[in-house]
Amino acid sequence: MSATKPPFVHESAYVDEGATLGQGTKVWHFSHILPGTRLGENCSVGQNVMIGPDVAVGDNCKIQNNVSLYKGVELEDGVFCGPSCVFTNVVNPRADVERKDEFRRTLVRRGATIGANATIVCGNELGEYCLIAAGAVVTKPVPAFALMAGVPARRIGWVSQAGEILDERLTCPRTGERYEADGETLKRLAATSD
Repeated sequence: MSATKPPFVHESAYVDEGATLGQGTKVWHFSHILPGTRLGENCSVGQNVMIGPDVAVGDNCKIQNNVSLYKGVELEDGVFCGPSCVFTNVVNPRADVERKDEFRRTLVRRGATIGANATIVCGNELGEYCLIAAGAVVTKPVPAFALMAGVPARRIGWVSQAGEILDERLTCPRTGERYEADGETLKRLAATSD
């Protein structure tokens, strides 16, 4: 059993009163964690990241440099947010129109990966272990294990829980795990003994 490590906050970062950081979580240079935000255990928050207010981040998440997670965004456990990926929380913002009562929820499910410079339009759910390619623009819900690319993003394949592109037999080249497609959904098959 390993000893728990307290959270680490770089001296140039700000963690506002009312925010909570889980054991082993690290917040790096020039980042700002706003009130009501809850970061799970063993998370890594890169440079120049803004989270909150009132955002929930699960355990073991990696949020790379220059990412902003606004109110209405929720990350489950094990989510990877690549450098400079973008989240929104209002569909049609205007500088002179107050729309805080129109925030739309964005839920990123367990194990999802969002590539560098991808944009996630608010009001969508990203399924477990999906992979959003760098630069993609997500405008609709994403199924679990989907490989999404393009502007707007569309499904171009499937990925395994290990993040590998599945072959034509829907088998992970890294782990040998098998999957089964049913239209626009994919599920992992239980391991069988040979």
